[in-house]
Amino acid sequence: MSNEEITLTAGDAEVTVSPGNGGRVAGLRVGGLELLRQGQKFGCFPMVPWCGRIRDGRFRDGAAVHQMPLNSPPHAIHGTTRNGPWRTARAAGNEAVLTFDLGDPWPYPGRVTQIAELAEDSLTLTMSVETYGSSFPAQIGWHPWFNRNLGGEDVRLDFTAAWQEERGEDHLPTGRRIEPRPGPWDDCFGMPGGVDVTLTWPGQLELKVTSREEWAVVYDEQEAAVCVEPQTGPPNGLNTAPRLVTPLEPLEASTTWTWRRL
Repeated sequence: MSNEEITLTAGDAEVTVSPGNGGRVAGLRVGGLELLRQGQKFGCFPMVPWCGRIRDGRFRDGAAVHQMPLNSPPHAIHGTTRNGPWRTARAAGNEAVLTFDLGDPWPYPGRVTQIAELAEDSLTLTMSVETYGSSFPAQIGWHPWFNRNLGGEDVRLDFTAAWQEERGEDHLPTGRRIEPRPGPWDDCFGMPGGVDVTLTWPGQLELKVTSREEWAVVYDEQEAAVCVEPQTGPPNGLNTAPRLVTPLEPLEASTTWTWRRL
């Protein structure tokens, strides 16, 4: 199938998926309200095979050290799939399945599969990474840009974290866990019971971002949008908390956004 845009519908919810633009969810409209920031770089893009920054773009796998392109100097950021075209494996009604074959500059052959499932009051995104050969470390995450304002009051963020990763001057976790601090944030939080963050646009809409994963980066330093990013490990996690993709065991993760009108 081609990589043309896909529209999913359920009730008064409509999702636009852009396989050709990094496999991102380009739009989510609920009752005509667009919840995601619009534009080529925005919407909600998959972060894979790593999330956030890798220090100096380098990660170690056993004795081998691999160098990724420094697309956010001095670091590499957000994986290799958000700017490339994905392939539509299947799309019908309220579900789309996309795939991306990993290759250069990523040093290992593998495949990423992403499924978007829309219900009347929720969107579930599921991703898996499989290897075609040797095992390798990887991460999965999503980077949604939610509009700060939907025409009324600014969004409010509410969550309880067990800890915050202390952030160094290089924007990477230092390895120390600290008490969660007030925002604004470009920070990673630990939620051992699973990610659970509520965004409330007063008088309009409440949306919950949940995931079984225990890490979320919250970024609200931009005027136009706020980001709540569930992921399988912290920034620089390929080095500090690697999750291994093996021929027998792919890496899988999912996130669900559930909303209700206020």
